[in-house]
Amino acid sequence: MSNDLQEFFSQIINDNAGKLVISKPSSKAETYKKIVIEKKNGYYQIACYTEKQVFHENISGEDIVRRCCELTEGHYLQVNGWSAEYEHILLISKKGTCSYKKKAAGMTAAVSSEGGSHNRKKRYILEEGQEIAPLVDMGIFTKEGKVVRSMYDKYKQINRFLEILDDEIGSLQVDVLNVIDFGCGKSYLTFVLYYYLTRIKKIRANIVGLDLKADVIEKCNRFAQKYGYGGLRFELGDIHGYKAPFDVDLVVTLHACDTATDFALYNAVQWDTKLIFSVPCCQHELNGQIRAQHFSAFTRYGIIKERFCALATDAIRANLLEYCGYKAQLLEFVDFDHTPKNLLIRAVRRPVTPKAVREKALSEVKALMDEFDFKPTFYQLLDLSGKEERE
Repeated sequence: MSNDLQEFFSQIINDNAGKLVISKPSSKAETYKKIVIEKKNGYYQIACYTEKQVFHENISGEDIVRRCCELTEGHYLQVNGWSAEYEHILLISKKGTCSYKKKAAGMTAAVSSEGGSHNRKKRYILEEGQEIAPLVDMGIFTKEGKVVRSMYDKYKQINRFLEILDDEIGSLQVDVLNVIDFGCGKSYLTFVLYYYLTRIKKIRANIVGLDLKADVIEKCNRFAQKYGYGGLRFELGDIHGYKAPFDVDLVVTLHACDTATDFALYNAVQWDTKLIFSVPCCQHELNGQIRAQHFSAFTRYGIIKERFCALATDAIRANLLEYCGYKAQLLEFVDFDHTPKNLLIRAVRRPVTPKAVREKALSEVKALMDEFDFKPTFYQLLDLSGKEERE
């Protein structure tokens, strides 16, 4: 390994570069046209591009310099890296001589995927040119792997969901992931999730999609066989009382209507699930219960009442997840079916949750319940009535 190459890569990485592009293959025989390296949450993701496909690899910060040298030496003639303040430029001659410089330029000056334009192009986890059979059958990709123009919004929505998921999957550092998808419906996203986990993250995934419609389940199982997705199957069943066939790592629930979301979250908590991703819909329960004592303006206007109750429902759910030992976030998200702005609940199990955090989360829920006469299903399922007295 060239000492100069190692030294220059160390300088780039130590400058906290968020992105590197290794380009200009030294010969036409090189497998990859270019290599893009991006810093994620606690690791680096390497994307190697052929003419039609992209292959991903995740690597720790301790090994990134060594891996960059292995990928570059004898194979590529240029490296560009971008930190918050500088652009790093490394040129390598065919004899291996290195020339290095850096100039003031933030990430906004990053070259596009073609390496020639200074117009930054949005990078997606599911890139065009990949062979993703479910996206073709969904009508999002053409058979050539190009995005259908009229389906571009849905393409971005799917990638947005995977980006939110990717932030947490990378930190798990697991080889196998067991997933339950509650209320999977036609399972468009379930197939994409399986592709993402197995093909991009290189994780062996076991996914069970659960729904109440027998014809949908039968069709989805046929497609799973068609795609060769051996770790994906679909079952007919209710969310409440479902017995998982494995220790569950991830629960996904998209559009589980009204209190079905609460049953899904309750099951996830009982299984001690590591990750929960939920996009609730049709939050009607509290809308039928609300009785305002001091804030009657919330109930005076129908649309305000409806929106407030929907937001209160998800705020209570997130707080109760905090009480149960999760770090919960409410993220703005674009709904797949109807495309209005929506909320996604992302919950990550904490190793230890301080008692003060749990107590504060529960007291805030009880204050909302007392003020508006709420009786949320998730709270009832967790059997928290009189919790303080019992303790």
